[in-house]
Amino acid sequence: MNAALRETLTPARRACGSLSVRVMGEVCVLRCSGALWLPVHGTLVAGDLHLEKGSAYAARGQMLPPYDSRATLDRLEAELAELKPDRVVLLGDSFHDSRSIGRMAPDDRARLDRLAEDRDWIWLEGNHDRDALGAERVNAAAFAAGDFERLVGLPGRVVPELSVGALYLTHEPETQARPGEVAGHLHPCARVVAHARMVRRACFVTDGRRLILPAFGAFTGGLNVLDPAVAGLFAERPMVAALGRDRVHALGWDSLV
Repeated sequence: MNAALRETLTPARRACGSLSVRVMGEVCVLRCSGALWLPVHGTLVAGDLHLEKGSAYAARGQMLPPYDSRATLDRLEAELAELKPDRVVLLGDSFHDSRSIGRMAPDDRARLDRLAEDRDWIWLEGNHDRDALGAERVNAAAFAAGDFERLVGLPGRVVPELSVGALYLTHEPETQARPGEVAGHLHPCARVVAHARMVRRACFVTDGRRLILPAFGAFTGGLNVLDPAVAGLFAERPMVAALGRDRVHALGWDSLV
């Protein structure tokens, strides 16, 4: 990592255990939950919730505990209670498949409405939930300027991407870097050896120009950041910020395995 990049990415420790860095000059707080907090814009961003993944597996005969949506919404609700954002952006793959919304327990479905009350609630389309969100949409020319659509039955609105200050929020990172890109999709994880054992943690990855978020959902796997699908997105060795129990840990690239 060169000196200029190191200065840009020198993280500041927050009292809550989060790390604060700058991406294209924007203050980005990397939360222990795996969410991104943009304090200047009052915006909370979370990617890849994969709600109802457990029930999707159960439908195929692979039994998993059916509590993933509840656990994920618990974590999201805790972030909302602490930060009180004006806007929430879910960065795509919020639902695991096209039928997830219909499989949600009534209590979980009602909680989405409560969480979205009195704030701008935005769903970005992902590869897993594009059909699910599309099936819920109607044209909203009478609702707004006609440049977005309103969800029927779900709170908020759905967009393919979103600009927030100098940041460009999208689901899947582009091969050619767009300055300020904030994306999910890849579920990055970091592996290190600590105390003579392998430790694997979901993580943020950033070089100060773009930022990849970890998956927020309770039942989500991960891709090693050393995999070319992640590492190949960065011209310079990026900073990896791994999620710990009560803090986010900045890791050097050479410490990863």
